[in-house]
Amino acid sequence: MSIARTITGSVLVIAAGAVLATAAAGSATARPESAPEPPAVQSARLGECPVARIGDQFIRCDDLTGAGVAAPAWIPEQ
Repeated sequence: MSIARTITGSVLVIAAGAVLATAAAGSATARPESAPEPPAVQSARLGECPVARIGDQFIRCDDLTGAGVAAPAWIPEQ
């Protein structure tokens, strides 16, 4: 009888631990992150440098811009 009680007690402890571990783990929820800060624009220089292109990349004041969108052929090439 002592072995049966030990096995029964062990099973109950393991089952209780599994129930507690399952209850402690909450459900996962997704939520959107806040939008990143937009980069600072140097508005004083915008009048100095018109939009141009190098190959098919937009460029303004030696800065690549356009987020990787191909520049059309009618934009002057630098």
